Amino acid sequence: MFTRRAFMVGTGAVLGGAIFDNATAATSLDLATVWPDGNFHTTNAKRFAEEVGKVTNGEIKITVQAGGSLGLKGPEQLRAVRDGLVPLADVLNIQQIGDEPMLGTESIPFLVSSDSELKILHKYLRPEYEAIAAKNNQKVLYMVPWPTQYLHLKVKTDNLDGLKGVKIRVPDKNAQDMCAAVGMAPVLIPWGETIPALASGAVAGVSTSAVSGVDGKFWEFLKYIYPTNHTWSCQMVNVNLDTWKKFTPAQQKAIEELAKKLEPDFWAESLKADKDSLKRLVDGGMEVVPVPPAMLKDFQAKTAPLLEAFLKRVPASEKPVKAFLAEVKRPA
Repeated sequence: MFTRRAFMVGTGAVLGGAIFDNATAATSLDLATVWPDGNFHTTNAKRFAEEVGKVTNGEIKITVQAGGSLGLKGPEQLRAVRDGLVPLADVLNIQQIGDEPMLGTESIPFLVSSDSELKILHKYLRPEYEAIAAKNNQKVLYMVPWPTQYLHLKVKTDNLDGLKGVKIRVPDKNAQDMCAAVGMAPVLIPWGETIPALASGAVAGVSTSAVSGVDGKFWEFLKYIYPTNHTWSCQMVNVNLDTWKKFTPAQQKAIEELAKKLEPDFWAESLKADKDSLKRLVDGGMEVVPVPPAMLKDFQAKTAPLLEAFLKRVPASEKPVKAFLAEVKRPA
């Protein structure tokens, strides 16, 4: 079990055990992320950190600690910022549903069909996310989506029957329910444990983006890429509110304006990363398998009940989801 004591023992040399104890240390802050150097989310975070230094005239220095180097797993990030174990973190929203179920809303299967639709959903959903962050003693600085999601597999098929029984790694409960609904055998695994699971044969596929596929060198384990675009999710770069309150009003204003300015650029990086990463996977020897319309229709039909199940399980999500569906002119 992850505890504050275990974290401080394991990483005290990095954090010094007193990040929030004095004004001097509070100007030098770590930003924790599980994603490796080279991943576009990490690149975005480093750009943000560099620009924060500029707009605060060097008064606030943020160091991005990539690749889970602080000992935190993805599902622990929200709690880590909440409890002050790290001052900032790049939090994958869908992996925090054990603490805040509503953060899984974007990953309702086939709810969102494009980044344009995701922006519409965020119009209704982001205020809810920001309220959840505040409740957890933190503030959302910016949010950036993962791009199109794929099924990366060893098997090639043109129908759902060909997927039955395939053990596949999934990042969250919605993807787990989705894969189970079509007869696959989903296993919920954090990113840091995914490559060992592939290498050992514990799973024979992964539900994730092409970007993560490149991070994991999937061409060493898998052969086929299915562009199902089944779910969406976002990274939220959050700051602990106790840390935030130590900044001067001028510093807070400068950082908020910076985050708002950079966020569209970061979204554009997401789309570019998808194209670049898909090409890299193909260059590595993987094959993109177009999903036949009949297969996709069957996929959507079998997973359609999961929308209503989610709204029933997480009642607070009903209002923003139905407002979104009304705007994009799809039935609730």
